[in-house]
Amino acid sequence: MNPYIEILRPTNALMAFIAVLLMAIIGHTYNYEIILGSLCVFIATGSGNTINDYYDYEIDRINAPNRPIPSGKIELKRALYYSLILFLVSIILGFIISLENGIVVILCTILMIIYAYDLKQRCFIGNLCVAILTGLTFVFGGLITKDVNLGFILGFFAFLMTLSREIIKDIEDIEGDKKEDAHTLPIIYGTKKAVMLAVILNIITCILSPLLYYYNIFSIVYLIIIIIADIIFVYSAYRAVQNQSKESMHKISKYMKIGMLIAFVSFAMGAL
Repeated sequence: MNPYIEILRPTNALMAFIAVLLMAIIGHTYNYEIILGSLCVFIATGSGNTINDYYDYEIDRINAPNRPIPSGKIELKRALYYSLILFLVSIILGFIISLENGIVVILCTILMIIYAYDLKQRCFIGNLCVAILTGLTFVFGGLITKDVNLGFILGFFAFLMTLSREIIKDIEDIEGDKKEDAHTLPIIYGTKKAVMLAVILNIITCILSPLLYYYNIFSIVYLIIIIIADIIFVYSAYRAVQNQSKESMHKISKYMKIGMLIAFVSFAMGAL
């Protein structure tokens, strides 16, 4: 893969892209603003991933040496310039859609830069930051489809799922984070307490998920599909309690990403 595409972490950026498309499907809104919005959040998320790798250069030499910057595929300064250009493009696209969308992109850009520079290494605050950014993609889509309330509701579920996964990822990266004197949740309070919080968040997500059917937001199809996602979240929680090794956390993080994708599919199918 081209390193300038790889550094965007297109799989992660695709989740944001999908969030806006989901709001379009749910709201039965299909116009050029949706296309621009999907592209905008993809680029913005990729920008955030890039500047995060820029600031995490030393940590990634330990945790992820094959990434474009520590592997030498992209020079450090070029990565910075690349991320700033992409941020500018995403902001322009946001304002083309609407003033409100443009303001959201600016706020998210500021948050992503502050996160990469400082908040990432702060206990739990960095996790909250990423989860909020994920939830805001649904709000961003809701602004386009004129259904902001639903955007906040779905954004809340995305927030819970993302927050749990971010904690798991911190446990996976604990070795490199310790060497860089980071103050992540598992470093400050221990892996067992961090795992328990991630498990609690998973359980809350599973308990609340049927409410979207109960309150007639989505059809029975949603309920059938979301059960699959809930099973994955419960299984991930069980695996996390059983084994907190780096390898185990890496697999659990992947399982949870799959669970999130299935949950997103349930939103779309439940709206048809």
